Amino acid sequence: MKQIRRLAVLFTLFMLGALAVFVVLSRNTIYTERDIIDYNDRRYRVQEELAAGTPEEEIEARYGCVLFLSDKPDPPELAAYYRSGALILDLEDNGVITGKVVWNDLEEHYDRTGGNYLKAAALLCGCVLVIGYLLLLYLYLSFLKPVEELESFAADIAKGELDKPLPIHRNNLFGSFVEGFDIMREQLKASINKEREAEIARKELTQGLSHDIKTPLAVIRAACEVMEIKLTRRLGDGDEAAQEEISDLLDKVRTISGKADTISGLMSDVMHANLEELEEVEVSPREEQSTVIEGFFRELTDYGNIILDNHIHPCLVFLDRKRMEQVVDNIVSNSAKYAGTDIHVSFSQVSNLRKADGSPIRFIRITIRDEGPGVDQEDLPLLSEKYYRGSNSSGRTGYGLGMYLARTYMEKQEGGLEYYNDNGFVVELLVRVV
Repeated sequence: MKQIRRLAVLFTLFMLGALAVFVVLSRNTIYTERDIIDYNDRRYRVQEELAAGTPEEEIEARYGCVLFLSDKPDPPELAAYYRSGALILDLEDNGVITGKVVWNDLEEHYDRTGGNYLKAAALLCGCVLVIGYLLLLYLYLSFLKPVEELESFAADIAKGELDKPLPIHRNNLFGSFVEGFDIMREQLKASINKEREAEIARKELTQGLSHDIKTPLAVIRAACEVMEIKLTRRLGDGDEAAQEEISDLLDKVRTISGKADTISGLMSDVMHANLEELEEVEVSPREEQSTVIEGFFRELTDYGNIILDNHIHPCLVFLDRKRMEQVVDNIVSNSAKYAGTDIHVSFSQVSNLRKADGSPIRFIRITIRDEGPGVDQEDLPLLSEKYYRGSNSSGRTGYGLGMYLARTYMEKQEGGLEYYNDNGFVVELLVRVV
């Protein structure tokens, strides 16, 4: 506002100066008045000299006039003199008009006065033009240039260039705003640096945990192999009850070995993928029979009572068996960990959706429902974010990656994942039908 007031004062002073110039010019202008008595005396002398036979040229030179000798009351030649404000008197001879005498001696004075006013007006217009350009320059430096700098600065921030400071000019009308914008840049830079440090720390933690987990997994797999060999050798020995018990133990050992392989594969993926780019874990979907999905649930006997409410519609679906098995395992294990109730699984078809080009697309919807307390409403929108763990996760193991990986894998299989509370926690998986 200080600059605006300064600009208003300067403009007012300029206009007062222009007014003063015209006042002085007006006062210095001499508006000459004719002495009619003197001009009448001149007219009589002209009439006397004409009567005496003095030549017209001599009379005109002596009295500074122009003679028009004619008996017409207003000769056409006088029209120009009337327009220029000349003094025109009648010439008479014994009461008879014999012509006109014209004095146009003030025309030069009027021309000079008009020229002075024209020069003053031109000077004023020139000053206004200069002031206008100066005003435009001031507006550009005070308004447009700072806005252009802000626009360029915003583009640099959008590109991630946070090291370039925003110049702050002393007379900038947006000084406080620009300073706040630059402070925002510094805080944003500091926030990104902290986030990067946190990502590096998470990466190191995950890689360390992955390496540490693979060691006991190797022991478990070795122990399972030894137990499987021993139990296989005992098959055929003993009574029928003993054989049934050995067969049951052999199945459990093989299940443990299979799960150890699954965990080992997961740890390998985590170890070889940057935590900033977990979505780069390879997903290779292809055409599979939909019935394989039921098998994923039937194999999860260690997570409590999993109830299949109906059977899946037999068809070809688009999925990666390994990733789909991991998705099912992550979701069911979460329900078992946090709800501890029966888990109901149902299948349905979705055929009312369309692609971006308008062509129809069909899905198999897999609904996984537990009967637990559900997820707190403030945690629900963030549940599938990387590393996020809800408020009910205290005292329970986990790294906040299960739902994130499940969502990522489903999207890479051209499907989807949704979740909500409905008398328990519900997860819906969409698997695309070929």
